[in-house]
Amino acid sequence: MKIRVGFGYDVHALVPGRELWIGGIQIDHTLGLLGHSDADVLIHAICDALLGAANMRDIGYHFPDTAGKYQNIDSKILLRDTMKLLREAGYRLGNIDATIAAEKPKLNPHIPAMKQMLSEVMEIEEEDISIKATTTEKLGFTGRQEGIVAYATVLIQK
Repeated sequence: MKIRVGFGYDVHALVPGRELWIGGIQIDHTLGLLGHSDADVLIHAICDALLGAANMRDIGYHFPDTAGKYQNIDSKILLRDTMKLLREAGYRLGNIDATIAAEKPKLNPHIPAMKQMLSEVMEIEEEDISIKATTTEKLGFTGRQEGIVAYATVLIQK
């Protein structure tokens, strides 16, 4: 059995006039994340971790922001397609450990819904998904509420 680990990172700016999507769910907030797609930082970090673990480059390679078909796309579609790429290459997911850093909104109340949504999209058990939320204690761009960042580590097996 081959075991591989992948790490993903994503960041998007918070701006007015956009919906806030994190972990596949919409969160009520006065600002949303700016991006070519729905800018779901958590899903993007997970996709990068999965693709990196399988040595399949990154999300931008497979789903470029220069392609019009990905304009405003629901990131759950990108995650579903990423899982399909992994399965076609003979991999299965062991687990995900992810952290989201945002000053506001408070994300902890939304984590159960995120886990449920991600488990459905990825066709895995909720117990294989760990999501944590933190702040940066008002430091840096996240502390100033200029953006949100997500980190993800995954284990895959072949």
